[in-house]
Amino acid sequence: TAPSSIIGYMVKDSEKWQNIYKCLEIITKYIYELLQNECHLKRVTLPVDAIETEPKSFIFMSEDALVNPDKLLVLIHGNGVVRAGQWARRLIINEDLDSGTQIPYIKRAIEEGYGVIVLNPNENYIEVEKTKAQIQLSSDISDEPAEKRERKDKIQKETKKRRDFYEKYRNPQKEKETMQIYIRDNGSPEEHAIYVWDHFISQSAAENVFFVAHSYGGLAFVELMIQREAEVKNRVTAVALTDSVHNVWHQEVGKTIREWMRENCCNWVSSSEPLDTSVESMLPDCPRVSAGTERHELTSWKSFPSVFKFFSEAVKAKNSLVKPTPTRRSNRIKYEEF
Repeated sequence: TAPSSIIGYMVKDSEKWQNIYKCLEIITKYIYELLQNECHLKRVTLPVDAIETEPKSFIFMSEDALVNPDKLLVLIHGNGVVRAGQWARRLIINEDLDSGTQIPYIKRAIEEGYGVIVLNPNENYIEVEKTKAQIQLSSDISDEPAEKRERKDKIQKETKKRRDFYEKYRNPQKEKETMQIYIRDNGSPEEHAIYVWDHFISQSAAENVFFVAHSYGGLAFVELMIQREAEVKNRVTAVALTDSVHNVWHQEVGKTIREWMRENCCNWVSSSEPLDTSVESMLPDCPRVSAGTERHELTSWKSFPSVFKFFSEAVKAKNSLVKPTPTRRSNRIKYEEF
């Protein structure tokens, strides 16, 4: 049994983490409010045909996201605890909203005439408390003598008490036995990206679709390409990856997709080099340039001006009377020669 001083520390530390968890939840709700009230995005429920009783997720969209005939910007954050509209909670807490949220991207996009869709790839399931019947089914039914069972129960209660102290310390928000119920067709970031593509992005009127995908969001985009290659090639004008963790070998990306990525994607990676400096890569996918920071979570913010310049040049190249062959090769070379 742990000394009382250690137990006291664990309880105190558990309370601290509970408070932190509550603060993080408040931050998430606050960002959602900013997306709706300050950026004027609307919250759209997923699945689109969800019934009242099933688990649901949501995304955020500008009013013109599906009808804007010119440009559409799609934002995908990374994996973990972040939710729609966030790049990194650490930055939101320790730095500011500009570096830690997608709000600067959204505001700039709207100013430049883009429609906007903000994905929510980590909202994959809901947690519900297990019923007594479900808990009972997972327990062994004993036919031991009453006296022996009472002694065993006493030992188990003491063990459970110590385990609960540890569990509360390790994962303070999970105090009850719960089970996860996954959201239909949105049970993973990859599924979510494909679902939003099928039901929203592919249905939009925009001539030019652009993606900004951070970290695991880049992997989700590559998976979308694998599953919807022809559609993506036909609709997407350019993709800005920020320290993407995709891997064309592990994801078994075909040659035609790798060639398209070399001409239409750019990955701003964490590096000590100045912003937009070419960075060598062992992967045969897309150009890699420095994001101007060595901090992974800051890459989306530090590359912010370069990303919109990249998009602007991509549109100009596409609309040019003398189109490069292959598409935007001259644009790619310019970035590689920085």
